[in-house]
Amino acid sequence: MKIAVVGATGLVGGEILEVLEDRNVQFEELLLVASERSAGKIMTFKGVEYTVITLQDAVDQAPDFAIFSAGGSTSLEWAPKFANVGTTVVDNSSAWRMSPDHKLIVPEINAVEITSEDKIIANPNCSTIQMVAALQPLRKRYGIKRIVVSTYQSVTGSGKGAVDQMMNERDNQEGDMVYPHKIDMNVLPHIDVFQDNGYTKEEMKMINETKKIFNDQNIAVTATTVRIPTIGGHSEAVNVEFQEDFDLNEVRSLLEAEEGIIVQDDPANNVYPMPLTAHKKDEVFVGRLRRDESQPNTLNMWIVADNLRKGAATNAVQIVQYLQSQMTEA
Repeated sequence: MKIAVVGATGLVGGEILEVLEDRNVQFEELLLVASERSAGKIMTFKGVEYTVITLQDAVDQAPDFAIFSAGGSTSLEWAPKFANVGTTVVDNSSAWRMSPDHKLIVPEINAVEITSEDKIIANPNCSTIQMVAALQPLRKRYGIKRIVVSTYQSVTGSGKGAVDQMMNERDNQEGDMVYPHKIDMNVLPHIDVFQDNGYTKEEMKMINETKKIFNDQNIAVTATTVRIPTIGGHSEAVNVEFQEDFDLNEVRSLLEAEEGIIVQDDPANNVYPMPLTAHKKDEVFVGRLRRDESQPNTLNMWIVADNLRKGAATNAVQIVQYLQSQMTEA
């Protein structure tokens, strides 16, 4: 078993390596892959030093799996080259997510859809992953009619440069600007580029990816995505209208029984999900569960997850682990 991590020197690449170690993923050989300017760099994994190699060098070695986190243009160019030598690619970029020929996978929801023919598998947007993971057990029980989501997203979603911008501002230092405005002590209702319909690309990702993952084009989804000066993870206020009425105690029980979901819902004792406590965790945290008193069959919930873990690295590694398990069973 040979696994390549493409974009190994980046923020998400580093998280992928941590998750591979934390989850004790089995392999015989690990390839750390990055751009030509990073080739030759020495990185350490489990106490072993590895030399970073180029994409072409990695293709030549035909790994069994390649976990990509190197941007959409790199994925569009190189994922097919890996696929052509028999590698199964799990891609973290948006390059393949809405392609009708490629699966968009959150393992807890739709991993069973993957076949041996799927050589390029898309990892959803970080904000989408945590929302659909929390909604899945409720969708199965009550059906979903409409979702209204507002996000509060960490600067880590924009990469290391955004973290540097925030910290420079916090220290009153000059530096490169990733965002069009100051981010420290500020809130930007602007993630990715604005579209002709007035939504941002990030908002349209959440809308379209949710429908694809749930395989239901009839679910109405609307989103407002916001960048805030935190680094621990993304938070979401979700208002979901079900097709059937629900019992709030049953909602809690369904969420508590779902693998990968942790309910933190004790407001009397100030217990609710926060990025600070979700940081470096693989689970999705849910709280502030309450009925929407303005209309029937509708629930308000607060969802938090580390966007670099379950929102990216962990979900991708889980896909690889699922495929490994299928190979073992076969």
